[in-house]
Amino acid sequence: MRLAAVGRALLCALIAVTGTTRAESAELRISKGYGIHYLPLYIMQHEHLLEEAAKQAGLGDVKVSWPVIDGGNNINDAMLAGALDIATLGVPGYLTLWSKAKGNARLEVIGLAGIGAGSLYLNTNKPTIKTLRDFTAADKIALPGIKTSFAAVILEMVVAKEFGDDNYAKLDPLTVGMPYPEATAALISGKTEIDAHVASPPFSFLELEHPNVHRVFNSVEVLGKTTVIMAYTTRAFYEKNPRLCAAFIAAVDDATTRIAADKRWAAHIYNEMAAVKSSDDDVLRILEDPDLHYTVTPEGIMEFASFMKRVGTIKNEPKNWQEVFVPDVANRPGS
Repeated sequence: MRLAAVGRALLCALIAVTGTTRAESAELRISKGYGIHYLPLYIMQHEHLLEEAAKQAGLGDVKVSWPVIDGGNNINDAMLAGALDIATLGVPGYLTLWSKAKGNARLEVIGLAGIGAGSLYLNTNKPTIKTLRDFTAADKIALPGIKTSFAAVILEMVVAKEFGDDNYAKLDPLTVGMPYPEATAALISGKTEIDAHVASPPFSFLELEHPNVHRVFNSVEVLGKTTVIMAYTTRAFYEKNPRLCAAFIAAVDDATTRIAADKRWAAHIYNEMAAVKSSDDDVLRILEDPDLHYTVTPEGIMEFASFMKRVGTIKNEPKNWQEVFVPDVANRPGS
């Protein structure tokens, strides 16, 4: 429970510094997506952890809504359109927007917290595809968002490892934007043009239960453990709502602590709220995967930033991970 205690201490410190008279937003719109990397958000929604943390911060009753938006491009568009206060998405989608908005006071964004870290699998239903070198122009690879989604950039990073940085986009023409549930159904059926899918758990695990599907790569085995899903907001929102943002971070800490303490309970909550249902035992098996863990601490941010700057998909590279996150988490052992 140490991290939850740290979160509460942070809230108390902010109350002491800012006082309780400053008005902050009484409503929060937070995007969430598909997959078990979003589990802390499911726990926060189910247990009303953010509402509780906001009250502890002296902010009174805060109304929280959780729209489901999939794909980095769609999520960033919603944030820029003013439809969200906090967005959660893959690290590359955030870095893309951070780089574009840097220096623009109206559009600048800032990271709030890591959410979930772990692996993505590239699965296929085509027996002839054993490695990345076996893909042809006739193949189609589903992923949630073209170019900027976590899955899209993971694919490019693994391709760059295999073919060199100059060929990082070699398989991009084969990619098709498709939400995780639809892509999983298409891959398992084998009746559509989709014959491969860059999938996160539980979809990556569900696909491999079918005898016609096999794995081409596990991202952790190629790239190591990294934050998969993170949260960000606009710098303007953070500056106007520092205690509300601290309450969000404290609620994420609380959720990750509860998951670690009782994974079976967390599996049940996920299964209760997820779009694609499975048994609690199946979800628990995924939660016990050593590649999967939950932490506010950002991991592997600079590996993504370095790659994206190197291949030219972002113009601005942060000097360190702390530059792209709020000071509230800067003292954590991130990377």
